[in-house]
Amino acid sequence: MLRSTFGTDSPVVGMVHLPPLPGAPKYEGSLEDLLADARRDARALDDGGVDGIMVENFGDVPFYPDDVPKHVVATMTRAVREVVEAVDVPVGVNVLRNDADAAVSVAAATGAEFVRVNVHTGARVTDQGVVEGKAHETVRLCERIDADVRILADHDVKHSAPLAAREFTAESIVDGVERGLADATVVSGIGTGHGVDLADLEAAVDAREEFDLDTPILVGSGVTVDTVGEILSLADGVIVGTALKEDGDVGEPVSERRVRELVEAAEL
Repeated sequence: MLRSTFGTDSPVVGMVHLPPLPGAPKYEGSLEDLLADARRDARALDDGGVDGIMVENFGDVPFYPDDVPKHVVATMTRAVREVVEAVDVPVGVNVLRNDADAAVSVAAATGAEFVRVNVHTGARVTDQGVVEGKAHETVRLCERIDADVRILADHDVKHSAPLAAREFTAESIVDGVERGLADATVVSGIGTGHGVDLADLEAAVDAREEFDLDTPILVGSGVTVDTVGEILSLADGVIVGTALKEDGDVGEPVSERRVRELVEAAEL
């Protein structure tokens, strides 16, 4: 799946963190400025050597749990299309908090090739309340609208806790892949910019081997130039945001220099 989508078996996917969109409490400026910033960050990622780009409505706090308004879908569609046209690498979509239907729809309309779904199966306690996975709807929507997009599904997603008090289980990885039909699993830390617990990453890899699953595992938070090599010795790919920004500040523009440094470290 990784090679067919990204052209490599160990992709580095960079984030375009959109600022607050029109209608969000912190929205400022203009739509044209927002789109220009998205194109700028996307080009810096592409020129820096990433294998893919994920566009996310990062600034839209507080997030809707699982059904964003139509104006958010419209703006995301415009922004993602701008990014698709600005770069030569595959583009993905994540509609926070967990609107997988919107992400798939935006991807299908814009030519994006993959989506990230924070809660694909099971249920999680989040700051938006209890968020439930809707794999049964998401996968069927892909079929219904003929959306040829890959689903990257989080396991134990950041900024959340399991609904039931339990530790990592191999079965939860299996459910996402075999029962949820996800194309890849994403393992992350406790929050944006926080490193993944290597024990959790190793457990996910062990579960894949134990159950003979043919699914890539990507790390979705906290990857830095200093840790990317060790992480890729276990995982198949990484999704990187904060570490690629100026001064490592998630609110700053993407730094092409920092992108190049991390991509080079990933290839060692």
